Amino acid sequence: MLFSLVSNGTPLTPDRPDATIPWWSFTKTVLAAAALSLVRDGLVALDQPLPEGTFTLRQLLRHEAGLADYSELADYHGAVARGDTPWAAEEMLQRLDASRLRYAPGDGWRYSNVGYLYVARLIERVTRQGLGEALAERVFAPLGLTRVRLATCKADLQGVNMGTASTYDPCWVYHGLLIGPLVEAALCLDRLFAGDLLAHSLLEQMQTVRALGGPIPGRPWVAPAYGLGLMHGPVAGGRILSGHTGCGPGSVVAVYHSVCAAEITTCAVFSDGADEGAVEAEAVRLLSEHWV
Repeated sequence: MLFSLVSNGTPLTPDRPDATIPWWSFTKTVLAAAALSLVRDGLVALDQPLPEGTFTLRQLLRHEAGLADYSELADYHGAVARGDTPWAAEEMLQRLDASRLRYAPGDGWRYSNVGYLYVARLIERVTRQGLGEALAERVFAPLGLTRVRLATCKADLQGVNMGTASTYDPCWVYHGLLIGPLVEAALCLDRLFAGDLLAHSLLEQMQTVRALGGPIPGRPWVAPAYGLGLMHGPVAGGRILSGHTGCGPGSVVAVYHSVCAAEITTCAVFSDGADEGAVEAEAVRLLSEHWV
């Protein structure tokens, strides 16, 4: 496993901090931060219905919009495994029957990459920029991050540690796949929670969660919950973590922060394979050892 540990914006003895890796679903946390910057600037409202359906931005960010997820499609996994050319987004939505909500918005919870596709489209629509440009301007530049980029074709993944999926096409990630140094993933979350990008009130909104039930087998969560682009809740040992795990073909990344007194500490861990629980447990261990 590779790791990077950051405290109050300063890297602490990271292991190969410059390793460039796919951020997988940690991209959702960045999308949420960009969307909340639009809320901050009065350009969108968290609770106003969106053109794509009767759901709101808050419900999209918290996976409460009633949308299905393309990971449910066996044909999707087969096409990725064969190395097929990625479907156009509209074809994917048609295959999924995405316009048919699986429950009334707000009445349930269902993890949905489609919801974050709609968030990405909202960001592009409101800013009138491409997604990569909008994220760079609204999140990465304010946080002092210069080496993160949006992968839009297979050539963009040259030199990226993709684990066992060396021929992966990033267009299979419909909300966008960010790639960058592991240390910048940790710095991104650490600096986000420092409060310079978003006001304290918006950071509180990010961590206002929907409980997901009891412990998750094989993973360290005791009472997992989901906020706006964040997993949030207590883990084994009693610490409260906020962040996101991302899993794609060939690798897993987990980026989490926790607070002890006035200190914000963030850990990013990356590993080949598909064992989310082991990577999350390593993040918990590293954060716990830092505070001993």
